[in-house]
Amino acid sequence: MVELVLFVITAVAALAGAVTVVTARNPVHSAMGLFGTLFSLAVIYVVNLAHLVAAVQVIVYAGAVMTLFLFVIMLIGVDKAEDTSEHLPRQRTLVAVLGAAVGLVVVALIVSGRFVWVPAGGGDVEIPNGTVQAVAEPLFTTWILAFEVTALLLTIAAAGAIALAYFKRGLIREEHE
Repeated sequence: MVELVLFVITAVAALAGAVTVVTARNPVHSAMGLFGTLFSLAVIYVVNLAHLVAAVQVIVYAGAVMTLFLFVIMLIGVDKAEDTSEHLPRQRTLVAVLGAAVGLVVVALIVSGRFVWVPAGGGDVEIPNGTVQAVAEPLFTTWILAFEVTALLLTIAAAGAIALAYFKRGLIREEHE
């Protein structure tokens, strides 16, 4: 039951963030909607016991990619003056009431003793589907050749891109001289 409630809450949050990405006029608001969506997906991964995938989701996408997006937005320049007046006068009160309600539900579950976290698979079975060991074991045994070939291919592609950029820059300098 707890998984269902968490799934519904995070699914609604992910959808709200996705709608914000598409409908926001301000690029910073759009980026924050994307951050909310990515974070909600990480929570869904945790509920499904895919902790490694959730950590990668937060570190790589919600961390690095969002930082890159925000730097690009800053470089492009959003130089419009923002209207800082509050258009929703009861928004802070509503958020405080909702936060208190969620807090009360959590406290009530803890005090009642009826809160039991059951893994997504149910029962007493340990499900290592998202742990580091569960991902690393087949990656470095069964798929080691494909892993190393992919690493080599990406290294060659990066070196080739640098070489092409340097070669093109050299041609452009020669044309201007």
